[in-house]
Amino acid sequence: MKSLWAKTAWLNNKWQSNVLLRVDTAGRWSEITPNIGQPPADAEVLPGPILPSLVNAHSHAFQRAFAGLAERRESEADDFWSWRDRMYRVALRITPEHLRAIAAHLFVELLRGGYTHVCEFHYLQHDRDGKPYADPLELSWAIADAAQAAGIGLTMLPVLYERAGFKQPLLRDDQRRFRTSPQSVWAAQHTINKSGRPLLNAGVAIHSLRAAAPESITMLRKLAEGFDGPIHIHVAEQSVEVDDCLSSTGARPIEWLARERLLDQRWLLVHATHSVPSEIAAVAAAGAGVVICPSTEGNLGDGLCDLTGWLDAGVPLTLGSDSHVTREWREELRWLDYGQRLVKRQRNVAAAPKTSEPSTAQRLFSRVLAGAAAAGQAGWGLQVGARADALIVDTQGASLLGVPAANLLDALVFSSPGRPWRDVMVAGRWVVQDHRHATADATARNFETAMGEIWRETGT
Repeated sequence: MKSLWAKTAWLNNKWQSNVLLRVDTAGRWSEITPNIGQPPADAEVLPGPILPSLVNAHSHAFQRAFAGLAERRESEADDFWSWRDRMYRVALRITPEHLRAIAAHLFVELLRGGYTHVCEFHYLQHDRDGKPYADPLELSWAIADAAQAAGIGLTMLPVLYERAGFKQPLLRDDQRRFRTSPQSVWAAQHTINKSGRPLLNAGVAIHSLRAAAPESITMLRKLAEGFDGPIHIHVAEQSVEVDDCLSSTGARPIEWLARERLLDQRWLLVHATHSVPSEIAAVAAAGAGVVICPSTEGNLGDGLCDLTGWLDAGVPLTLGSDSHVTREWREELRWLDYGQRLVKRQRNVAAAPKTSEPSTAQRLFSRVLAGAAAAGQAGWGLQVGARADALIVDTQGASLLGVPAANLLDALVFSSPGRPWRDVMVAGRWVVQDHRHATADATARNFETAMGEIWRETGT
């Protein structure tokens, strides 16, 4: 058992004072009690306000090796599809050793950025020639090893990926490492879930409607009957995808999922950038959720989601860092509202004073905090029974000095740059203390070595 005492803690969507928190031997919160005037003798007194951490609900770990390296344009036009072609060339060079090094460095960065659990949307499956490894899960275990070394929770999502497009029944040659079937995806999640590794679980994913045939999606759904884990899918990220789906199926992507009665509370729609009100209503009625990735969607020129539509419909929302051009949730939340401000020419778009939520940061944070189902977690945050994950705010950071206590969350999100979290806890264990992670230096060196090998091999 571990006891903690905080002068200030974020409980029930507000700051509360003098909070005692106890962690049981399974690494879960067993007691959380405010208004305990003095810390008990056995309690660790926390050096700053304690805040729940967040789930990073959408990650492609290998793309961390590409972050910042696609920001030049040599032709008349550059868009998602040209970026994707360049990304594939990097994907073809990565070995299991590279992936382990890249992911370990990334996961330390994510911890320092305030995430304590990550959902890995994993479609890099096979050897560089497209043939399966002797162990088909070789690359999955590389990511799991990296997560275990960093101390972050991990939900692996093996991805159904079998064709290049709605009218392209086969994969392109540069997609040869991605090939899977409903049966192989289902077998992968079963093996991962049975592995017994700490802080590891698995769901399933479908890359997109363009990358999986309807009959294969139906088969995976049938295999998943009775399965209570998460099901993720990229959907409506690009307007071209919407047009192609309409042409091929007679329906928009989200509309098609709803029409086929696939959606339920297990489903997470990643991006869902291009939606219409009837689709939002259908997702809300099904109880499905949405994963928004503001920094990647901005980097790729995807467009802006209907944020107020999703919020007002009560659809569960979660954040993802996707291609990892940004690895901190405060920046994701900031740009989630800034994008809306730019297009609407208004301020504090996500705030809702009519429902007593005048703080943009508070409303957005409370909504993404509640999206733990994306990781197959029954509960999340500072609540009894949830995994004992938390962040300690460094109130001596320059961006927070002198900020009134009631406005601390506002300043955390909208005053930047800020220092990383002072301390980070995962399952009752401090993995970052006083801004330091035990493996950060070693993982950075391994990452640098891997980057040198990858980019030397690509000739880029």
